[in-house]
Amino acid sequence: MPRAVSPEGQAVVDEFRSMLTALHNPEPWTPGTCSARDIAVRFGPFVERAQTLPGDDHGPDLIAVTLVHPSTPYAGASLPGRQFGYTEHDWLSCPTTSIVGYWQPGYTQLAHAANGLHLPDDIGMVPALYALYIEARKRDDSHDGYTLLRLGSYTQTRHAQQDGDRLIAALDGRETTLAPGYRITMRFGPLCVSDHQLFTDPYETDVVALLNAAVADVCR
Repeated sequence: MPRAVSPEGQAVVDEFRSMLTALHNPEPWTPGTCSARDIAVRFGPFVERAQTLPGDDHGPDLIAVTLVHPSTPYAGASLPGRQFGYTEHDWLSCPTTSIVGYWQPGYTQLAHAANGLHLPDDIGMVPALYALYIEARKRDDSHDGYTLLRLGSYTQTRHAQQDGDRLIAALDGRETTLAPGYRITMRFGPLCVSDHQLFTDPYETDVVALLNAAVADVCR
């Protein structure tokens, strides 16, 4: 009689079957799809879990992604995420041809971390470009308004966040008084590549001074 499979052995068999099912039955993902679900991205023989950033405007060929630990993208993965290098990568420009489909648990065994490997420093994708947008919006609930200032490009989110924090501090309590009839707000987002000429280089400049100059132009 065949020997009974141990629970540990059965778990390995189940994981292998899940991997084969995922590889043979990918859930298709298409550019422009609006979904909160993670995607699976292929790197040679490996498959990694990634989250997409809505609004990336490079067209159908590139999309901004950040890689997350294969087990879970939430706080519980912060320690293994650091151990295996997932937290060392900011948003990346991912060729859509590398996307296998939506993430499925069966892909987990194909990730670097599942094989005890640290993510390489050069993942083969360039950093995505981002910007800060300072906007003036009407206070009459009409949502009319315009963009006062576009700061970019940033290649690292932490640099954008640092400037964003300075701008938020400068706006604190003054959002509705700087420009009569408008509320001044700031948002972080992908760089609109097609409008690159409209952006102000944020490096080696005082972003708060740029904000004040933009507001002064509105009030003239």
